Amino acid sequence: MGRRTALAEPETPPHPVDELLPAGRMSAVALQHVASMYAGVAAPPLIIGAAAGLTAAQLTTLLAASLFIAGIATLLQTLGLWNVGSRLPFVNGVSFATVSPILAVVAAKKDAALPLIFGSTIVAGLFCFLLAPVFCRLVRFFPPVVSGTVITLIGISLLPVAGNWAQGGSPFAPGYGSPANLGLAGLTLLAVLVFNRFLHGFPQRISILLGLLVGTLAAIPLGKVDAKALGSLPLFELPHPFAFGAPRFEVAAIISMLVVMVVSMTESTADMIALGEVVERPADDRTIAGGLRADGLATAFGGVFNGFICSAFAQNIGLVALTRIRSRFVVALAGVFLIVMGLVPVVGALVSLVPQPVLGGAGVVLFGSVAVAGIRTLGRADLSTGSNAIIVAVSLAFGIFPIAFPDFYHAFPEQVATVLQSGISVGSLLAVTLNLVFNHLGRGRDVPPASAPKELINAPGRVDEPA
Repeated sequence: MGRRTALAEPETPPHPVDELLPAGRMSAVALQHVASMYAGVAAPPLIIGAAAGLTAAQLTTLLAASLFIAGIATLLQTLGLWNVGSRLPFVNGVSFATVSPILAVVAAKKDAALPLIFGSTIVAGLFCFLLAPVFCRLVRFFPPVVSGTVITLIGISLLPVAGNWAQGGSPFAPGYGSPANLGLAGLTLLAVLVFNRFLHGFPQRISILLGLLVGTLAAIPLGKVDAKALGSLPLFELPHPFAFGAPRFEVAAIISMLVVMVVSMTESTADMIALGEVVERPADDRTIAGGLRADGLATAFGGVFNGFICSAFAQNIGLVALTRIRSRFVVALAGVFLIVMGLVPVVGALVSLVPQPVLGGAGVVLFGSVAVAGIRTLGRADLSTGSNAIIVAVSLAFGIFPIAFPDFYHAFPEQVATVLQSGISVGSLLAVTLNLVFNHLGRGRDVPPASAPKELINAPGRVDEPA
């Protein structure tokens, strides 16, 4: 008898999340991911650097660090390391929620602010890393009535910053509040609105960047753009740990940053659930815990290398849904591109050329859309019940007090005032506390558990998607 030939079993094709695409196609989609999130990565360091009065070189360092850390965080999320990373096509970068409390620290501490901010960021990252396995089971305590209030406050608290930029950034700056400055801001705002109205698809998604380009070009003949610093920049530069000084640790600043970290963890969790639905690989507790560990590790690493809190970028979830390209290796390649951009200083220097009035014009849309995202989230809460309406009313009131009356807490001790003067910190703490009191102690009937609604998949205007 002849030898029996065993039939080879057909190979099971990999899940689309684990699929390797041809190099050309992978590169094109990866670059699209980078372009889609670039405005969200660049905005926080620009805002913080302008408020802190950094030089062009220092601002370049800050932006390069944000790009570099975003790349590291994205690689951790997509490729994974031990129990770190969701292993989904998940893009991470600087959380926009971090801007408001950082500006409060800058206003209170002036030149000593950045070491405090980076010290607090390290603590927040370690907190996230250690709490990840527990937090994925606590999401029900952060329903839309809480997260919507927090996001709304973030947008409202940043709108005065846009107004100050539109005038020139500082009352001591030449031409502060002049028609030329306000005209540049108005032109930039008009350009953003026109691009958003008449462009479609990918160009529409970068309408903020296009508006900044128009405003900056218009500022050149007015002498408001100084490109001299570009010629002295090195072609390649490794990030320097603690470039702005050794980290410092103060309770008030740490509390503010921990509040932001909790908000970012809530958003990342919701985004992982939404992304799991898009790629048809549901995100379980283990996936969420791994994703949050990546957020925490990247945030702590960022504090060392002059970066800020890392969180999910919801716009990239929309891009995955739109293109139907679900490979995590495509997004990993986007992370590599971000790292390379962070190592080339001229990229950050080009962005630092944008004049403050131009930033102010774009900031109207940038910050206003954050507030709208919060209002949209509140729309998912049942505000017809008395308890939820009270939670939102009281939290918004105390969050807005420091904005409307900057000296409201002037008689308090300095460390206490630093926390209270951040509307986002006070409003967040109140929203969480009141939600526990009204909806979890005793009744617990008014607020449904937090979930990942399908509108997250394509929702513009999230905290990390300002355009």
